[in-house]
Amino acid sequence: MNNEISDFRSDTVTNPSSAMREAMCQAIVGDDDYGDDLTVKALEEKIAYLFDKPSALFLPSGTQSNLIALLTHCQRGEEVITGKEYHIFAWEGGGASTLGGIIVNPLMTDETGGINLEELTLSIKRGSNHEPTTKLLSLENTFCGIVQPMEKLKDLTQIARLNNLSTHLDGARLANAVVKTGISFKTYGKLFDTISLCLSKGLGAPVGSVLVGGPDFIERARRIRKQLGGGMRQSGILAAAGLYAVEHNLQRLSKDHENAYNLAEQLSKNTHFEVPLNIIDTNIVYADIGPEKAKEMHSHLSNNYVRVNFPEKIIIDGEIRSRFRFVVHLDIDDEDIIKLINICNNF
Repeated sequence: MNNEISDFRSDTVTNPSSAMREAMCQAIVGDDDYGDDLTVKALEEKIAYLFDKPSALFLPSGTQSNLIALLTHCQRGEEVITGKEYHIFAWEGGGASTLGGIIVNPLMTDETGGINLEELTLSIKRGSNHEPTTKLLSLENTFCGIVQPMEKLKDLTQIARLNNLSTHLDGARLANAVVKTGISFKTYGKLFDTISLCLSKGLGAPVGSVLVGGPDFIERARRIRKQLGGGMRQSGILAAAGLYAVEHNLQRLSKDHENAYNLAEQLSKNTHFEVPLNIIDTNIVYADIGPEKAKEMHSHLSNNYVRVNFPEKIIIDGEIRSRFRFVVHLDIDDEDIIKLINICNNF
């Protein structure tokens, strides 16, 4: 048995390659708080060009990127509509409400993360004396590794525009969606006012996200970044990793998708798991197991040098299940996939 650790917890666990580290070492840097870092400027220009947006802002994390987007779009007491399972509501510490006084209205989503069009329309508030004013629709793509259909996104953003709402896309794993479908970053850029793209997930940079939008919006966002302590100095060292990631690690995401589907197909043959193949779309694989076996399976994987998050409890057709999540990334190769399958088969 290979005693090397195979880490399936997330695509955030990747290590910079030697070539990426070399690019970081060679980066031309300056004080970005003064606007002097040429490598940061190059990254921002690169991402803005990808989305066909006028401006972009380099940020330490995707959580801060989404938070700053919300704080820039909305004032205190105003409302953002989003999905109940989306990150800005469920996984980012309630920052928009805590720090910005923004009311987050989470709508139910279907299994693929879609928001119902009629429910969105009925949820938009006009700002009477008894209710907040809805200012923003924030969507997410990919959702749990599932690519949101472009037609659905168009319909949702059309409703937003007709009701004078701004639109934001949490595109942390949008690069996976672009590679999976062939739909360009520019197409998404035309659809949304602002988009956050993470560099430290599938693209493999050690840190960072980029927020794109109009020039006035990005200038306001830059001020909020400073207020939140996100202003950085010689951050071109980090931006160089992001540039390398976009230029060298984008198209290879298709290999992650291929490995993930192979893993899902093999796990679906294991009698201990039920694998919902219909929601295996990019680099994230889900495998359901009986709750009574969850702890033992998690220990079995850990004891055999496989890292995976402890499974979450879910309800399917009234039955409680435990759902494992296996995330494939650039530090997971064919050998890691085979290793995981064999370990599960030997449970």
